[in-house]
Amino acid sequence: MSLRLPLLALAAMLVPAAVAAELSKDDVKKVLDENPGLVLDVLRQNRKEFFEVVKQAAQDEQANRQKEQQEAQAKELDERIKNPLKPEITKKTRIRGNAKAKYTLVEYSDFQCPFCGPKAPSGNIGGYKIAETLREKYGKDLRFVFKNKPLPFHTQAMPAAQWFEAATLQSHEKAWSFHDKIFENQDKLGDALYEETAKGLGLDVGKLKKDLQSQAVKDAIAADVKEAESLGFDGTPGFLINGVPVRGAYPPEHFDMIIQKVEEAAKAPKKG
Repeated sequence: MSLRLPLLALAAMLVPAAVAAELSKDDVKKVLDENPGLVLDVLRQNRKEFFEVVKQAAQDEQANRQKEQQEAQAKELDERIKNPLKPEITKKTRIRGNAKAKYTLVEYSDFQCPFCGPKAPSGNIGGYKIAETLREKYGKDLRFVFKNKPLPFHTQAMPAAQWFEAATLQSHEKAWSFHDKIFENQDKLGDALYEETAKGLGLDVGKLKKDLQSQAVKDAIAADVKEAESLGFDGTPGFLINGVPVRGAYPPEHFDMIIQKVEEAAKAPKKG
């Protein structure tokens, strides 16, 4: 963060208040340019006041950034309700729930990402639990699509995605169970967990191992990553709820709010 001490505040430290009030910024700048040593002398003599000014400046800047971020999010929300993003969903897409549900939740995720598991480092629930909570709440009205976005600095993200996609080639239903087991055991990621989980689900482990490096698996993961990036998702988790993006592990109530706005927009009379 870049912080600059306001010139007039510094002037108040340099000269009496009555004089400082009459000084312009150019006057103060001229004094400081001609006497650079004054700044250090004043700061040494007014450390407490200086740090209070810096602290307040930091707080003001943070508040401004938060306000700008909130305004940008609100603007994007309104725009995407009108013009939702369109992920690729076909008859071949791995879907959990009612394929004809009125709400579609798409998640772009990384099996090793701490914010994508059951519980985020912040103590809030992570992406996996968010999706499960929404699936339970909306039931047959919501369908869930999981897409891979393994981040390069997570060493187990790509292997886990490969096992998941290889499992999908055998059974969508068992692949979803594999997805659950991996997230529920996120602290044990590795080939031993993947193989043990696959065996427990009755998958053909020999075929799985052959399919890990198959072109079908590579293409599936690459397509997911490309789509995520094209839609503006840099980190994980990223969600789309009926085409409206949610960037990060927001609580389920945030998704409820979006669904409500989507419903209100759908019921609003068409202009023109």
